[in-house]
Amino acid sequence: MNPDVSSSAIELPLSPAKGRVRSVPASDLEEQVIALFDELRARLLRYVLGFHLSSADGEEIIQEAFLALFQHLRQGRSRQNLHGWIFRVVHNLALKRLAKSGRCVELETNRDCAELCLDPRPNPEEQASSRQRRQRLLAVVEALPDKDQQCLRLRAEGLRYREIAEVLGMSLGSISASLARSLARLSRADGR
Repeated sequence: MNPDVSSSAIELPLSPAKGRVRSVPASDLEEQVIALFDELRARLLRYVLGFHLSSADGEEIIQEAFLALFQHLRQGRSRQNLHGWIFRVVHNLALKRLAKSGRCVELETNRDCAELCLDPRPNPEEQASSRQRRQRLLAVVEALPDKDQQCLRLRAEGLRYREIAEVLGMSLGSISASLARSLARLSRADGR
């Protein structure tokens, strides 16, 4: 028995093996689907645009896919790997749209679409590279003599050369030489 959209609760399986069900309020289900939409929309649109469909077609496909997801969950079907499930539905809908149109529509190049499709987060390779660079630079800092480390850390805290000299009881020339030496080592380690 499928509850209609206006019902106050939706039955979702607690465990497929036991056959028991748990009621989930429709509003909670809507919130979960909306949260997943917010999380995946840009990624799904980028994927659809890879089929050379317009962004308008992509938006329609994504809306159809999330409507299908809502119906899928409303009917108490599996919640496992919803990311994979939604990408598969979007994939199939995009293929159907291509077959229906009989031709590929050129990608839109307007600014709104381009901005939407850019993911500001670094990709895994960039994250790994950044982590390696940080470890390499920290190793160089830790290998510096104590006075050079102290000069560098005080400078990083925003102190001026004169203030560093007062804190460490060193001359301005020594501070300048220490920082120049430390920055040169860091620059060489960074490959710059």
